[in-house]
Amino acid sequence: MDDDLDDVFRERRRLLALGYRMTGTLADAEDVVQETYLRWYRLEDAEREAIANPAGWLTTVAGRVALDLLGSARRRREHYIGQWLPEPVPVGTFAGALGSPVSTVSPTSGGEDPLDRVTLDDEVSTALLVVLEAMTPAERVAFVLHDVFAVPFDEIAEAVGRSSAAVRQLAASARRHVRENRATVVPRAEHDRVVRAFQDAARTGEVAALMRFLAPDVELRSDGGGVVRAALNVVSGQDNVARFLFGVAAKRPEMTMHEQRFGDGLGFVFREHGAVVAVMNLRVDAGMVSRVWIVLNPAKLTQWQAG
Repeated sequence: MDDDLDDVFRERRRLLALGYRMTGTLADAEDVVQETYLRWYRLEDAEREAIANPAGWLTTVAGRVALDLLGSARRRREHYIGQWLPEPVPVGTFAGALGSPVSTVSPTSGGEDPLDRVTLDDEVSTALLVVLEAMTPAERVAFVLHDVFAVPFDEIAEAVGRSSAAVRQLAASARRHVRENRATVVPRAEHDRVVRAFQDAARTGEVAALMRFLAPDVELRSDGGGVVRAALNVVSGQDNVARFLFGVAAKRPEMTMHEQRFGDGLGFVFREHGAVVAVMNLRVDAGMVSRVWIVLNPAKLTQWQAG
């Protein structure tokens, strides 16, 4: 019995990684894990003994719990002040959580499918989480369970209350969302090269210099959660984004910018009086920064304060 409990407890990190991909925040992911374990402990001894694969059972139940939570989360976010962004987490938060999963996405003729890389990586990219947020709850659950955690369609069908064929369609639709929104990212070396050039240009304090590394249709989203000052609407266009960034820097001269590794590649943390006050992730397309995501909501920065 103790060995069985050890096996169940060892799944916690994996379930947390699943919950985070499902919900976009660690607090909601913890809720998913807690409810999943509660359902395990509520089983009769005979029911638990009849489960041949406890890890698979926990994964499927976590998907069902996440599906229920996503419905209420969407309603909460309708009243969220300003832009809602996923919670950024330090590299290594989910290290080893996925083990060595078998890819469920057919490889392209060019070798490794970049979609495999972005879905099977322990370090989750903001670009992927933003696309997941735009999916329906059922699409998100089907995609994460199947493409990331290799759960068979028949088992997902039970979790979401759909037929296996319907779940296949949900996963395929979700995969199209990921590809169409280019959440598969550029190679890390290219991403980091552009981000460092962006950083050097930002240090000049010149709008024209920074604009050279911003895509014409660049968009900036900042999430203050109604707690700290942030742009309530999306900031669009090279000139507007560059001026917004320089405006923030001018208003907070004591804030310092530091390189940080993220699931997307190189990004930045901002510190003020020793505390992390913001985290910035960027998406790079065609040699330019096309998306800027800045999280300032203190509730989403708790993982950064210990360091």
